[in-house]
Amino acid sequence: MEKLNNAEYGLPESEHYSIEKDPDDLWQDSRVIVNIGPTHPAMHGALRLCARLNGETIEKSYAEFGYTHRAKEKLGENRTYHNFVVYTDRLNYCSALINNVTYAMAVERLMGVEVPPRAVWIRMICAELARVTDHLVCVGINALDLGAFSYMLYGFHQREEAYTLIEKLCGARLTTSYTRIGGLMADAPSGWEREVKEWVQRTRKAIDEMDKLLTNNKIWCQRTIGVGVFNKEQCMQYSFSGPNARAAGIDLDLRRDQPCMFYNQVEFDVPVAKNGDVYDRYLVRVAEIRQSLNIIAQCCDKIQKGPIWSEDKRVRIPDKDVVFNTMEGMIHHFKFFMTGFDVPEGEAYTSFEASNGELAFYIVSKGAPRAHRMRIRGPSVWHFQAIPTMVEGLKIADMVAALGSINIIAGELDR
Repeated sequence: MEKLNNAEYGLPESEHYSIEKDPDDLWQDSRVIVNIGPTHPAMHGALRLCARLNGETIEKSYAEFGYTHRAKEKLGENRTYHNFVVYTDRLNYCSALINNVTYAMAVERLMGVEVPPRAVWIRMICAELARVTDHLVCVGINALDLGAFSYMLYGFHQREEAYTLIEKLCGARLTTSYTRIGGLMADAPSGWEREVKEWVQRTRKAIDEMDKLLTNNKIWCQRTIGVGVFNKEQCMQYSFSGPNARAAGIDLDLRRDQPCMFYNQVEFDVPVAKNGDVYDRYLVRVAEIRQSLNIIAQCCDKIQKGPIWSEDKRVRIPDKDVVFNTMEGMIHHFKFFMTGFDVPEGEAYTSFEASNGELAFYIVSKGAPRAHRMRIRGPSVWHFQAIPTMVEGLKIADMVAALGSINIIAGELDR
């Protein structure tokens, strides 16, 4: 500690005004500590990065979340298994259908319920539709944050068309609540598969145009190549999964390596890059959109007519004519919606390759109509923790690029 001359600060020569100066005092240089978010537009109103800046360079930072916490896991222990379906939509609202499907598979696994083939094919189409819409949001908003406004519009046009197809399934566009334990809310309308295939063809053309517009754009390449690098070893340390891990060279996709539904009956490739920067994360997601479109087209060709509900009486919601015309049907309907159905004792961890990585539900049952314990593994939790390491030494504008490239979804982060 250095004792200063009071005259240097224009203070009277009095012991009362003596000042002690710390050699590491931030006033000696250009470093400042600032809050980036949660009100900063690039932080989407739900994230915060406290950063020490030297000019525009981020020297050190820490990430903070919790601005939209809604106690999803505790709600899962206080709602019936059927009632909790609506809460899964709000985890990742960019790809709600994947959350619906994964949760339904988790409970069905505990109960030993087998879903009819038609329902499985429709679930696969829904999951891949959701993956496409999520990736379109990610690459579109990431480009928008860096100034590529027109690129975002291409993707959002195709996304809105996809939402129209989803609306024909369940009447909702964003928060779908489409799956049921043992089946689906409703069957796909007549001709829906044909409309989906037509959308696939249009989207392929749109993705080709988007590719030409941005992938080799000089400004885009300068803003993304070598920015926000997170290598393979770092991804392993931080439990990265999904496109962010594959962009760094981790060849892992649960649809291929831990197949569920009918993924072993369709052909698709797993795009893998090696540099782990913003540019490679962009390339992997664009390539995955093309692969998802291929999967959707194959599902539409393979799907057959048939029931969409398991006939297991524990989970089968009775038809309306049975409810209105029989005493047994009325009692079953009343019991199902008022008290729920019992799930056998046990526990299960069920995971699926969601749009941003491994999404999983861990459910512990004690034989009641509500889960005794529920935990949700959302990929955003692991990815967001890496932000301080990823952005160290970058400029503020590069931090915006890095954050957009890993696609943090606040509803999944603040469970």
